[in-house]
Amino acid sequence: MLLDTASLYFRAYFGVPDTVRAPDGTPVNAVRGLLDFITRLVQDHHPDDLVACMDADWRPHWRVELIPSYKAHRVATETGEGVPDEEEVPDTLAPQVPVIEAVLDALGIARVGVAGYEADDVIGTLSAAAPGPVDIVTGDRDLFQLVDDKRGVRVLYPRKGVGDCDLIDDELIRTKYGVRADQYADFAALRGDASDGLPGVKGIGEKTAAQLISEYGDLAGVRRAAGDRTSKLTPAKRKGIIEAADYLDVAPKVVRVALDVPLPDFDPALPDEALHPETLDQLAERWGLGSSLPRLLTTLRP
Repeated sequence: MLLDTASLYFRAYFGVPDTVRAPDGTPVNAVRGLLDFITRLVQDHHPDDLVACMDADWRPHWRVELIPSYKAHRVATETGEGVPDEEEVPDTLAPQVPVIEAVLDALGIARVGVAGYEADDVIGTLSAAAPGPVDIVTGDRDLFQLVDDKRGVRVLYPRKGVGDCDLIDDELIRTKYGVRADQYADFAALRGDASDGLPGVKGIGEKTAAQLISEYGDLAGVRRAAGDRTSKLTPAKRKGIIEAADYLDVAPKVVRVALDVPLPDFDPALPDEALHPETLDQLAERWGLGSSLPRLLTTLRP
C-alpha cells in the first residue's frame, strides 16, 4: 500500500475539526486524522507493506523548466533554483507536517521522499517495481495512469475520509473517462488541468480529449492526425493542436510520473509494534494524540 501522504493529510486537515488540539492549544487535526486514516486502511485492506510517500519537492524544477506555469498559482514564496519553492499551505497545517513525520518515524512506518521529485514519482517507481498487487491511496487523479489490472495495481480514491473509497481499475477508467489507464497521461496532457497549471489545448475539454485519444491511440497519433489534411479532425481542433505544439512537446514528460526515481534503502514492512516506543509516548503526550494512536497500535498488532 502506497500513501500519497500530503493528499491524505490535506484531506484530514479539512475533514477533521480544528478544535482537535494539543494540550497547548495547537491544532493537531491533520495529525490525528491521518493516523485514523491509516488505521482504517490497515483494517480494511490488510497490506503487508505500507509506505508513506512524501513530496520532497512538490514542484520540481525540471517540470517547471518545461512548463513554467506548473503549480505556479500555489507558490507562497519563490526560494531560488536548487531549493524547493514554499507551497501555500494553511497556517495551522504547516506546523503539523513535522509532527506527522516524527510520529510515522517513531511508529516505524516507512516514509520515503526523494530530493527533486514529488510523492507521485516515488509512488510510480515503487509501483513499477512491486512484485505483487499494489493499492495506491490518493485523491489525485493523475495517479490513475498507474492502474494496471494485469499487475493488480489499483487506486483507492477517497470520497469521504478513507472508509469510503472508489476502487479505480482499468474498467472504471474506461467507463468514466473513455480511455484506458495506459492512455490516461496523454489524455490528461491534452485536456490540461487548471489545478496544476497545465493549460491543455485551447478548445479541447475532457470529452473531446478522450474522443481523440481513443480514436488515434495516443498523443503522438493525435498530433499526426492534426498534421494530416486528410484526417477527420475539424479545422478548429486541427488549428488548436498545431498551435499548442510547444506545450504538447513537453506536457507528456510533466504529466507522466517518473518510474525511475533513485530510492533510498528502507524497510516497507508494516510494523506490528512501535519502532521507538519511548519517543512515541513523548509525542503522544506532547501533542495530545488521544485515542488515535492507541487505535492504530492495536490495529498493527498481529
